[in-house]
Amino acid sequence: MQGQKLPLRVATLLTGLLECLGFAGVLFGWASLVFVFKTEHYFEELCEPNARLMGNATGLDDCKAQDERFSLIFTLASFMNNFMTFPTGYIFDRFKTTVARLIAIFLYTSATLTIAFISADSAVLLFLAMPMLTVGGILFLITNLQIGNLFGKHRSTIITMYNGAFDSSSSVFLIIKLLYEQGISLRASFIFISVCSAWHVGRTFLLMPRGHIPYPLPPNYSYGLCSGDGPREEEKKTVESQKLELSEEFISPKKEIPRAGQQQEPRSFRSYAFSRRFAWHLVWLSVIQLWHYLFIGTLNSLLSNLASGDRVLVSTYTNAFAITQFFGVLCAPWNGLLMDRLKYKYQEEARKTGSSASAAALCSTVPSLVLTSLLCLGFALCASIPVLPLQYATFILQVINRSFLYGGNAAFLTLAFPSEHFGKLFGLVMALSAVVSLLQFPIFTLIKGPLQNDPFYVNVMLALVTLLTFVHPFLVYRECWQKESTPGVA
Repeated sequence: MQGQKLPLRVATLLTGLLECLGFAGVLFGWASLVFVFKTEHYFEELCEPNARLMGNATGLDDCKAQDERFSLIFTLASFMNNFMTFPTGYIFDRFKTTVARLIAIFLYTSATLTIAFISADSAVLLFLAMPMLTVGGILFLITNLQIGNLFGKHRSTIITMYNGAFDSSSSVFLIIKLLYEQGISLRASFIFISVCSAWHVGRTFLLMPRGHIPYPLPPNYSYGLCSGDGPREEEKKTVESQKLELSEEFISPKKEIPRAGQQQEPRSFRSYAFSRRFAWHLVWLSVIQLWHYLFIGTLNSLLSNLASGDRVLVSTYTNAFAITQFFGVLCAPWNGLLMDRLKYKYQEEARKTGSSASAAALCSTVPSLVLTSLLCLGFALCASIPVLPLQYATFILQVINRSFLYGGNAAFLTLAFPSEHFGKLFGLVMALSAVVSLLQFPIFTLIKGPLQNDPFYVNVMLALVTLLTFVHPFLVYRECWQKESTPGVA
């Protein structure tokens, strides 16, 4: 890295981290925003008249229809967060960084202005604003992840750190809630966020490339303030060296040691998308993610029930949850560091024994997959026990598990499949898991309706389903063991 380019790259790194931390994943602070919306009487007309009149002295009425409406908005927005990863990734690949970021800024600013100027009478516009806010945020994250390419061997750590910052940005809605309690209106807060779009625009043209940041990085690559972008010829020359450098690491295990007389033919995207490895990874991601979305989307209702409607207690626990979310940026890199260390260790052993390098890389994902499943099980069990103080432990396990989940998902796809299919497989697994996440709303309706606010049976069922996530690391471990015991077999 040339000395004169270091300040620009550090500025890009730090401003990208700030952007992800302050804007990208604010949706997941939904519980704090719902508290403010309820205080502003959003969707209160859905409550039965006697429910409003007989509400407790704390001011928090138990209104099933109102809670269902908020849950539906979060379900739609969280679905768009994952499902739109596929088309937004395509937009980024096809139209490059500047166009993708301008689209993100337009969606994000439109959403924040809509939230700023709606009222209880026009609260239905939240069905439009929250998905737009989410899609704009995910585009901010996608365009910033490439910054890791500027820092070579620290690439994985920076990518996981950005994912952690995405999680931690949920604390922004806590800040809005605290400001609201100090007399600053919801409108003023969201107008301020809208004004910050000028900063996004400036960063897009001054500190980001017009195209993509290549990996590995060409020796004389420049962008932003230096030249607007690196030379196109250098990016094209990089492609061949990139394929040679990454082929040993990402090549499919079945292509590593071809049998005599066979030619190495690349497998299609379809063959990987319908493979058992990908299917079980989809189950692993979908089940754990469903727990998180269901918990976040119903947290306000859960705390209201456990606190018997005490507004002060609900506010205290909502603040505690939002504060723990901030530490996601500190938790996420640990998973990346764990996988990097194990990958280096296993590949060193593979070089000494002459075994498969890609199998060694795949083996390094097993501890991370198991640990993520264990954290989810602990989080699920704590969330299922109706004891209010225990929810502090639930919050801690939830933020650690969520930080591990998404970084581990991207890392596994990187190590388990060829690099030329990574973008498509990543978008596909996120889109399919988004479809599964839609189950959160019927589950919430089931709890509020037939189960009469008692989630015990649903929690037991979901905890049992969580055990399925351990099948995935077991199958990966067995596959690694088979490759190590029979290294000459395809």
